[in-house]
Amino acid sequence: MEEFLRILTQSAGEILAPTTAAFAIAAIGLNLHFGYTGLLNMGQAGFMLLGAYGFGITLTLGGPIWLAFLIAIAAGVLFALLLGMPTLQLRGDYLAIVTISAAEIVRWFGRSTLWQEWTGGASGLQGRYYKDPFHALSFLPEGRFALGPFEYINTGSDSWFTRIFAWGLVALVLIFVWLITRSPWGRVLKGIREDEDAVRALGKSVYSYKLQALVLGGAIGALAGVVYAIPLAISPDSMGGRTMTFFVWTVLLLGGAATVFGPVLGSMIFFTAYMFMRTGMRALSEDTAVGTVISTTQVEYIGGMLVGITLMCLVIFRPQGILGNKKELAFNVR
Repeated sequence: MEEFLRILTQSAGEILAPTTAAFAIAAIGLNLHFGYTGLLNMGQAGFMLLGAYGFGITLTLGGPIWLAFLIAIAAGVLFALLLGMPTLQLRGDYLAIVTISAAEIVRWFGRSTLWQEWTGGASGLQGRYYKDPFHALSFLPEGRFALGPFEYINTGSDSWFTRIFAWGLVALVLIFVWLITRSPWGRVLKGIREDEDAVRALGKSVYSYKLQALVLGGAIGALAGVVYAIPLAISPDSMGGRTMTFFVWTVLLLGGAATVFGPVLGSMIFFTAYMFMRTGMRALSEDTAVGTVISTTQVEYIGGMLVGITLMCLVIFRPQGILGNKKELAFNVR
């Protein structure tokens, strides 16, 4: 019983985790692409990785933290322009293929020994090279603080300050998206999602609106990469891989595409359940006879398979997600 409560408490802590906030921000950016505009972007991890690199490299070279944030956003914007200008004439599966390929290019760019001096190559950038300027911003006193069952240090990588910053940024991004999607600009995006030919017939430049949505969502994705890298490290394989993109998609579809709070709710539920599953399976493999069948090293692979099954079930049985409206947005899964 005590072990179960420990696992439950540890899993519940993921609700406040910076990683959960990072995926919520990434899903909000993807929501602008897919939920509101209908762009099937399968390369959101590329935006996240570029944002993290822009932030980490700037601080590693001694730049101020405000410049690091600006360069991270600029990296996402530039990538969106380079990706969108030649490809936004494509639709559906073709755009998905291009975007996931672009994310792979970014990942291999980061792994390349040619740029290892700045990116760290396959090993990535360790947090000790770029975290100190961020920690210096903390307004919290030294020590630890407990809030119910959750206790963390006040300042550091896995700290209350990191959580306050991460979720504060989530709130700012939510307000921004809420405002722009309820503007005339946002209504044009929804029109493009439903019938871009009709929008084009009204004299609107569909290509221009798509590019704007791609740029804004990409900049938000770059910020998500910064939030993800602050408590951890910058690794091209863990951040730029296909697993990251599928996690973001699962978060978005779970909460509900084309909704404001869906990405946040989806991220909280997904990572709480994912941590509970991983921690529970690891405890079973270590403390029971299950360990003779499933080793602790296989837990990650099983977790990946369960994420894939979850994504399939969502698309088939609940395409609108928890908060979504099926009449407004649904997949054709036939």
